[in-house]
Amino acid sequence: MGFANLIDGRAIAEQIHAETATRIATLKSRGIQPGLAFVRVGDDPASKVYVGMKERTSLRLGIFSDTRVLPRDTPESELLALLRKLNADARIHGILVQAPLPAHIRAARIYAAVQPEKDVDGFHPVNVGKLLLGDITGFAPCTPAGVMQLLIRSGVTTDGAEVVVLGRGDIVGKPMLAMLCQKNRYANATVTLCHSRTRDVAGHCRRADIIIAAMGVPEFVKADMIKPGAVVIDVGVNRIADATAKDGSRLVGDVDFARVQPIAGKITPNPGGVGPMTIAMLMQNTVRAAELASAQS
Repeated sequence: MGFANLIDGRAIAEQIHAETATRIATLKSRGIQPGLAFVRVGDDPASKVYVGMKERTSLRLGIFSDTRVLPRDTPESELLALLRKLNADARIHGILVQAPLPAHIRAARIYAAVQPEKDVDGFHPVNVGKLLLGDITGFAPCTPAGVMQLLIRSGVTTDGAEVVVLGRGDIVGKPMLAMLCQKNRYANATVTLCHSRTRDVAGHCRRADIIIAAMGVPEFVKADMIKPGAVVIDVGVNRIADATAKDGSRLVGDVDFARVQPIAGKITPNPGGVGPMTIAMLMQNTVRAAELASAQS
């Protein structure tokens, strides 16, 4: 089948960036520059890379960015004090606290401390609740929102489809379930959420029209788990040992891509699938936050 069935996340992300850039130009014509604050605690190498990519995209699109890096042993109270300052800063329309946070900091308390109107990651309880209720005035988490755009812009029909979501995490799995089961033209799916205690995961997958893998297990989804023609979205990012690689390791997804790709109707590559979409949706959320703030001022 070659690569005719690839869903090109980079190309779709660029479509969204172009739309976002038009909205930024409109805001700037009114004297408003969208602002995005990145907060990172500690020196997690992956977090450095992710924040760097988001900073570069902000710069390219014309979004003002402000990055704050705190030592790993920063007390929770100090991080909360910084978030209060950013909440009160009129130049900042969106705030992103990069995961993972050190073990001594309670992530739920931190996410709840970001004003819902600036919560462009979609993790505040108000935005989580709005997502579940189908209230589009909230901010949706960037990765599952990006997956939805991949499906929509690739012409994948979710209406009435059997969807299996692998992984019940708060960042992807649960919000993915909430989005896909909503009563609207781009959802209306029957969704099964599989996790570590699910019996016969492979059996669930073989019935699925769409599989979204987000459990963080390297190459878990094998060819014999896929119904021919199914759509496969790989959200996973896992580092595995590889003696042939320059640094002794390489990144793989949650899907055994080489073996699944010939069977799938459509499939995301990894990298180049979901990753660029997460950043595109973050930028879109930030611009929307700026638009909402300007409408209220």
